[in-house]
Amino acid sequence: MSCCVSPVSISVLFALLVFLLLSSTLHAQDPSYQGKSIRLVVGSTTGGGYDLWARVLARYLSQHIPGKPEIVVQNMPGAGSLVAANYVYGLAKPDGLTLGAILPALYFDQLVGRKEVQFDWAKFTWIGSPEQNDILHFMRADAPYRTVEDLRNAKEPPKCGSSGTGTTGHYIPRLLEETLGIKTRIVSGYQGGSEIDLAVERGEVQCWSPLVATFFGREPYITWSKKGFVRVLIQTGRKRDPRLADVPTIYELMDQYKTPESGRRLAKVVLTAATLGRPIVSTPGIAQGRVKLLREAYAKTLKDPELLAEVKKRGWEVNPLTGEELESLAKEVIAQPPEVIERMKWVLGR
Repeated sequence: MSCCVSPVSISVLFALLVFLLLSSTLHAQDPSYQGKSIRLVVGSTTGGGYDLWARVLARYLSQHIPGKPEIVVQNMPGAGSLVAANYVYGLAKPDGLTLGAILPALYFDQLVGRKEVQFDWAKFTWIGSPEQNDILHFMRADAPYRTVEDLRNAKEPPKCGSSGTGTTGHYIPRLLEETLGIKTRIVSGYQGGSEIDLAVERGEVQCWSPLVATFFGREPYITWSKKGFVRVLIQTGRKRDPRLADVPTIYELMDQYKTPESGRRLAKVVLTAATLGRPIVSTPGIAQGRVKLLREAYAKTLKDPELLAEVKKRGWEVNPLTGEELESLAKEVIAQPPEVIERMKWVLGR
């Protein structure tokens, strides 16, 4: 018996080794994304803060997903992004090729049992969020409400714009009434933030409650602030934002006006929505390997020097939440006792 290996055997072994190495590399790169397209469904109209953030992310996220798939942004507004959430959750295939940029307060609708809800908030596949937010409440400067006390004592409540029950334009005014006794006439029916901006300019409404990041990160708010067109009266953070050093927080005001504990518990549930930031989700049931891949790619995207440079230029801030952190918050916030749910029904006008 020969103890030597023939040249043919060596060639076969070498070919097999090369094949295994290539297979390992291709597996690590997840070739299933090769030549694929990912659709990013945005649950709001174009031009608003959620839409702008989604479009910036789409430009960079592809570079960090193995296979570099094309990412196509599609706006699907309606009912405070409820339409988009229902689509991503129940109609999109669980293959990781559909992502959703939805409003973070949609869990309100599930808590109060709205029949239009066709998702389970805790079961979305959570990918990540670029920021954790607070909210502010502003008035046109020419409106006869200069302080919180003016709002509490107003004979004619101000009119505030809203694009749905799961949006800040609806739930912040209702929360302010529940916790601080501030009454508001909510004008609904607007498709998104850009339409409410126009309504404020035209004088159709006098107030709105956008995210702090939106207020300082895009027009027309930057110009409005410089010209003194609007006046910020309340902010929702635990601490005052340095850019709003003269504006009281809702927590300071709840102390001042001795809001009962039930109101404070409600505020915590409601304001968790802002903490969720601008979440990116996907369909439930996606293979865990792909979930891990998407979460890692998203985290890398938010560290991309080019993205960070663009974000800084726009005046935005990056204070991210991981998919795992979002998933934990989602499970926590959806588990509420009956008494909180009853007050939530009032906040949402149920």
